[in-house]
Amino acid sequence: MKKIHILTLGCPKNSVDSEVLADRFDPGNWTLVDRVEECDIAIVNTCGFIQPAVEESIDVILDLEEMKVQGTLEKVCVVGCLVNRYGEDLKKEFPSVDLWAEAEDWDSLARALGIDSPRRGRRILTESPWTRYLKVGEGCDTRCSFCTIPSIRGPLRSREPKDIVAEAVKLVEEGAKELCLVGQDLTVYGSDLSKRGSLSGLLDAMEAELPEDVWLRLFYLHPSRVDETFLERVLDSSRILPWLDIPIQHVDADVLRRMNRPPVEEHIRKLFKTGRRMFPDFAFRTTIMVGFPGETEKAFQSLLDFVEDVAFDRLGAFTFCPEEGTPAASMPDQIPQDEKDRRYAELMELQQGISLTRQRGFVGKEMDVLIEEVDEEDGTRWGRSFRDAPEIDGLVSISGADGDVPGDMVKVSITDASEYDLFGERVRSDV
Repeated sequence: MKKIHILTLGCPKNSVDSEVLADRFDPGNWTLVDRVEECDIAIVNTCGFIQPAVEESIDVILDLEEMKVQGTLEKVCVVGCLVNRYGEDLKKEFPSVDLWAEAEDWDSLARALGIDSPRRGRRILTESPWTRYLKVGEGCDTRCSFCTIPSIRGPLRSREPKDIVAEAVKLVEEGAKELCLVGQDLTVYGSDLSKRGSLSGLLDAMEAELPEDVWLRLFYLHPSRVDETFLERVLDSSRILPWLDIPIQHVDADVLRRMNRPPVEEHIRKLFKTGRRMFPDFAFRTTIMVGFPGETEKAFQSLLDFVEDVAFDRLGAFTFCPEEGTPAASMPDQIPQDEKDRRYAELMELQQGISLTRQRGFVGKEMDVLIEEVDEEDGTRWGRSFRDAPEIDGLVSISGADGDVPGDMVKVSITDASEYDLFGERVRSDV
């Protein structure tokens, strides 16, 4: 019986792909192992979205090749986005790699490995059982000038609503307490399904089938397509978390025009303020790019003013990287790397203070927290509230939670706050 290890790089959508791929390996003939040192065949599911991800994928391939040379691996398989983007070049560069497959082309990989069994329609667990990612579609039609996704993953392809709902129900039956909906842009979900689907319709269908206490977390919503009606839809739900990931990228009109994104500063400023008026604790996460070609100091200062005014709960930032094949890579007025780094540092320093202020607003409040792990030394539990997305946001430290285990949902009274984490005590209903 051959032992398989699947190493996943990149975004949560890749994690879903790896779980779907793992389903192809019949447990009667294959064993999935957690460590590459234990396997006969290593499969790396790569990311090729941005240059740092490309470099990470290349480093992993090199490491696996070395293991094969040393005789600790029989075969190395490389799959995923990096193959979509650089497939032919990679095959020339790494001739000792045994098998290649583009993202989602698991049939080719299965045939090459001699697997003739069909999919069993399951996802083999690779992460925690209580938080699962649910992919609603693939590809993108928006074509921002800096983004490689349309060329790597192709145009928008939404999944059928009934298939998504069925998978959601199955994941909850398997123990999921939080479902994270992911797609390149959730707001356009179903626009390619001839009126058979929309994000609101999908959410309605999911809520009709899922238990009351399941969390639904929505990732990646294009700011120009989120409105007050949608915010009301979120707040009216007992399952959809009042946490939205809305990557604005920038607010300066000229920079957004160069990005091939609509200049919607006033819309998104009003949107976030409206959300907070509806519910002061509404958690907004965003992503911002600094150092885009042509970003003047004035444009950057406008961005800082906007961030300070809106006060995002969570903010991720990165410096512009000229990705091969994108229009932005060849634009004039490229910003020197040291200047991009300076702007990044200034933005994150500003956000640190904003985050601390928002965090302190929860001291004295009670929050539901999903426990993630236990500190074996002192027994402290660590978990996440509705404000905290897995892996990218902060955590809640919980004292007095003896007997509670990862996957439990508990009530916590918040007693202290830092820039990113909260600290609290377990609330006992029987006390």
